[in-house]
Amino acid sequence: MSTQNPRPTLTGFAARGGQQGRNSVLVCAFEGWNDAGSAASDAVRLILNTAEPEYLGTVGEDEYYDYQFTRPEVSREGGVRSIQWPQTDVYRIELPQAPADLLVALGVEPTYRWQAFCRELHQLTSPHRVAACLSVGSLLADVPHTRPVPVLVNSDDPLLQEHLSIGASKYEGPTGIPAVLGMIFERLGTPSLSVWAQQPHYVAQAPSPKVQLALVEVLEELLATHFPADQLRDDALAWQRGVDELASADPEVATYVQQLERATDASELPEASGESIAREFERYLKRRDRGYGGSGPDFEI
Repeated sequence: MSTQNPRPTLTGFAARGGQQGRNSVLVCAFEGWNDAGSAASDAVRLILNTAEPEYLGTVGEDEYYDYQFTRPEVSREGGVRSIQWPQTDVYRIELPQAPADLLVALGVEPTYRWQAFCRELHQLTSPHRVAACLSVGSLLADVPHTRPVPVLVNSDDPLLQEHLSIGASKYEGPTGIPAVLGMIFERLGTPSLSVWAQQPHYVAQAPSPKVQLALVEVLEELLATHFPADQLRDDALAWQRGVDELASADPEVATYVQQLERATDASELPEASGESIAREFERYLKRRDRGYGGSGPDFEI
């Protein structure tokens, strides 16, 4: 009887060379430009909400944010008013069932001084033996909501590429804080990688539970752990049924979705290639610059 070798994981990669102590993987997500449908930040937030995280600290002072662009929020509890400022909080989660522990950085993409922000985040997390930095993102794309969500994992680090059987990103163009964070961590000796999911542009509004679930499932594989997501699965099914009903009620939208389905099915690939992700990101940037244009029609449902 043959046995299958276990699939390589990021926590397995991080555990290598950890004889002097337990290593960690840093998982990061930032609200804003890199977070279409809030799918990336919601996926990482689910990880925090299903664990008992230890708060490590915050990165996010006045020097990093333009508060007219990313405004603080006022809340009241028990008649007491408080202000929540844009920031990035860092937590530690023990993963006893995995070969390495988890650090989570969740916050808002800064407006200013990105390199200094990334160096401060590195300084905060480095005492916890971070062996890899993983950024999670989502982008708008010309993909149908009726098909599996395209998710791509890539890295410029040769050792990570070999261990996880992944490739390098071929995207060139404007970028966000995840790419800068990965570059800074690499310069400081920590390999980085990224996970990107494609969000159907015609249902761009948050929440996007189907895209969020796709990211959570990839993170489970990479981190060799399970995050309870039964409610999210129910939400994803309800979301798809709702979009199905809205799309079928509009002949123009229904025809467009069918076109996307044919294009997706013709590719004969369960996931998009690196070149496809790069093309979609370029289209996304053009849509942002023009409101929405790109290769698809100018509507949302």
